[in-house]
Amino acid sequence: MSEVKFFYGNKVPLEMHKVRIVQKLNLVPIERRLEAINEAGNNTFLLKNSDIFLDMLTDSGVNAMSDKQLAAMMEADDSYAGSATFTKLENKIKEIFGMDYFLPAHQGRACENIIAQAYVKPGDIIPMNYHFTTTKAHITLNGGAVEEIIIDEGLNPTSSYPFKGNMDVEKLKGLIAKHGADKIAFVRIETGTNLIGGQPHSLENLREVRKVCDEHGILLVFDASLLADNLYFIKTREEQCKNMSIREIARAIADLTDIIYFSARKLGCARGGGICTRSKDIYMKLREYITLYEGFLTYGGMSVREIEALAVGLEETMDENMINQGPQFIEYMCEKLQESGVPVITPPGGLGCHINAMEFVDHIPQSQYPAGALASALYIVSGVRGMERGTISEQREENGEEHFANMELLRLAMPRRVFTLSQVEYAVDRIKWLYENRRLIGGLTFVEEPKVLRFFFGKLAAVSDWQTKLAKKFRADFGDSL
Repeated sequence: MSEVKFFYGNKVPLEMHKVRIVQKLNLVPIERRLEAINEAGNNTFLLKNSDIFLDMLTDSGVNAMSDKQLAAMMEADDSYAGSATFTKLENKIKEIFGMDYFLPAHQGRACENIIAQAYVKPGDIIPMNYHFTTTKAHITLNGGAVEEIIIDEGLNPTSSYPFKGNMDVEKLKGLIAKHGADKIAFVRIETGTNLIGGQPHSLENLREVRKVCDEHGILLVFDASLLADNLYFIKTREEQCKNMSIREIARAIADLTDIIYFSARKLGCARGGGICTRSKDIYMKLREYITLYEGFLTYGGMSVREIEALAVGLEETMDENMINQGPQFIEYMCEKLQESGVPVITPPGGLGCHINAMEFVDHIPQSQYPAGALASALYIVSGVRGMERGTISEQREENGEEHFANMELLRLAMPRRVFTLSQVEYAVDRIKWLYENRRLIGGLTFVEEPKVLRFFFGKLAAVSDWQTKLAKKFRADFGDSL
């Protein structure tokens, strides 16, 4: 990447693209926002898009596509079997990852289901740097147990450590010694640990994990959904990788893994997913699940148009000028909030800006879901839809007791190439005002609670009339402003 400096000292992210298609946004009055969040049961997942101004819920399936991706979609070969479009994607996978076998799926959690069904048996242990919600659900449904062995620094909200997503290799050795290698279904590394602030792992850490797996004959499975951000962080933060190209780093990662799976709703800016391996035995074991759950082996539940877009999107992921915007916008937002004392996860990771709700609303007990309450409050005062990444995103223990999360985060996702700096500045302004008025925010309680993945469609209610008081204070300070 060529260096671009501002002569007069400004430090702002510089977009290396121009906008060619736009979508109109709508900012409804605060009175409607208050109604909308209660209609949604204080679950931002259940808000209607017509009531949302800036959608920072997720980066999944909402990234901007490039002109080349859109053009490629017109070339799709829609043959049910043997599609030339699939061959194009398969060849791109081989080129980037050096893996001969590729199985398409409709999205990342479909890949998790297939891998869990193929490899997880009751009583198995799956060590990982950190879990993701759907990953853990698939493993536990198949009788396995997740062991999170992230380094201690990974759970420190405020830190300068560059790779807080690293796995603790000594803890991995200890787990194998305790349970035996035959009880370890596989070791899973998640690139850009989602639930603790999108924190990356280093290439060196992956090498160390690989050595342990080789010593005990254990498969190493790699969730590459957030690979784009992690590639950027390895390139810019890991000294021995600074002279490597993004393509070289991606290949080095792939060479250390047995199975790569990913959500193309994140990686590749399309809608789909897939599983890659260089092992014919692994391929043969997994492929029957594709036809059972997803579709034929050359589309796997994906539209052929999305397959065309994904092939182009994966190639564009090898361009540092493409993958740097997300991390740079996130860093900019985090720094602006820090200037006003708003507690955010540091160092800034990928995926989005993460606000530390445990500190922001430290008067709300974890049993009243502080991250969920903060997500509700921010929507009311701004129309910005964020996402709770805390205890609501966990699920209860078998005995019904609440499983409190290690962190209570409000994630403000930064979909790639979507938002402008003025929109980021708007979000920062409303968050700063909310922080000054944070004592008005109260807790939440469940009124409709699914047993599994409750954060998707569970409903909650405010424990008091704090939302009405918050809206009243907004009107007093902002007048007739939206």
